[in-house]
Amino acid sequence: MTGRLLELEIDAPALRGNPLGDPSRRPLLCWLPAGREDGRGLPAVYFLHGFTGSARAWRNVSPFSPTVPERIDALVAGGAIPPFAAVFVDGFTALGGSQWTNSPAIGRYQDYVADDVVAFVEARLGTVARREARAVVGRSSGGYGALRLGRDRPEVFAHLACHAGDAGFEWCYGPDLPRAAAALLGARDAAAWLADAVRRARETRLAGADHPVLSVLAMSAAYSPDPSAPLGAALPFELPSGRLREEVWARWLEADPVRFVPRALDAYRRLATVFLDCGTRDEFHLRWGARQVAAALRAGGVEVVHEEFEDGHMGTGYRYDRSLALLVPRLARG
Repeated sequence: MTGRLLELEIDAPALRGNPLGDPSRRPLLCWLPAGREDGRGLPAVYFLHGFTGSARAWRNVSPFSPTVPERIDALVAGGAIPPFAAVFVDGFTALGGSQWTNSPAIGRYQDYVADDVVAFVEARLGTVARREARAVVGRSSGGYGALRLGRDRPEVFAHLACHAGDAGFEWCYGPDLPRAAAALLGARDAAAWLADAVRRARETRLAGADHPVLSVLAMSAAYSPDPSAPLGAALPFELPSGRLREEVWARWLEADPVRFVPRALDAYRRLATVFLDCGTRDEFHLRWGARQVAAALRAGGVEVVHEEFEDGHMGTGYRYDRSLALLVPRLARG
C-alpha cells in the first residue's frame, strides 16, 4: 500500500458497563492516504462490519484478492476517487454482533459510532467535523446499521451506503427460526446453548449449523430485549412447540427497514447520498428487502442509487469500489 493503515484504540464511554460485559476499549483501524501524517482537511468514511466481524478482520487476506483497505489505497493512488480517511469500527460482542443499535440487552452501539468514534477520529486525526464530510458504509449487519444511523442520526452523517443490509425480515431471518428452535430444544436455555457454543469454538470451532442459532440470539437481543429472559432477549418462538410468538415477532418487524424506512422519510431526505445494492443470488434473500427499501425511498422523494449484481452474499468486498466512487466525490472537504 502507498498509504498507511493505523491501529488505534478507543475507550468508548457509550460501551462502559454494557450488559454483556464486552470491553469498552476497542481497536480502531484508520487508513490515511500516502504522504498524510493525519486527516486534516479530509472527509471520513466510517465502515461497519457484518455479523461476527471485527475491526481487525478488515485486514484478513483472501487468495488473489485485495483487502478492502488495499482496494481503497489503489482507488485513491490511481486517482479514481479523491483522498479521504477510512475508519474501520469494531462492533464485535459476546453474541457475535450488535446490529449497530442501542439495545438494553447488548449496549449502546449506535451512540458508540455516532458519538464516541466520530469525536475520537476528529480529535485524533483532524478530519473535517461536519456532517457533509462524513459517510457511514456497511455490508450485511453493517449495512443495516448504516440504514439505522441514516434514520436516527442524520445530524451526524450526510451520506450512507448499505451493501446487502438486513431487510425484509420474513425472508432473511425466517428460515433461521426453525433451525434455531431445533438446536435450542437440546439446551437448558439460550444462555446455556451459547456457553456450550463458545466452549466448542475454543476447543475446535463453531459448526455451520451454529450460525442460525447465534444469529437468532443476537437479533433477539437487538430487536426484542427482555430483562426477564435468558441473555436479556425474548425469542420469537416458543419451545418446545415452535409456535411463533406474534407479539415478539411484531417487535422484530418494527425494526425491519422495509417497515421503518417509509415512516422515516423526513430523516432520509436530509441525506445527500443513499446507495443500496445486493447480489441477485444472495443466500439470505436480501435483494427483496433492498428492492422494497429503494422503492419506499424513491416514493418519498429521496434520491437513491440502487444496484443489483450477479453474485451472492459472501466475498463481495469489491462492491465498495462502486459505493465509494459515488460517495467520496460528494463529501465536503476542509
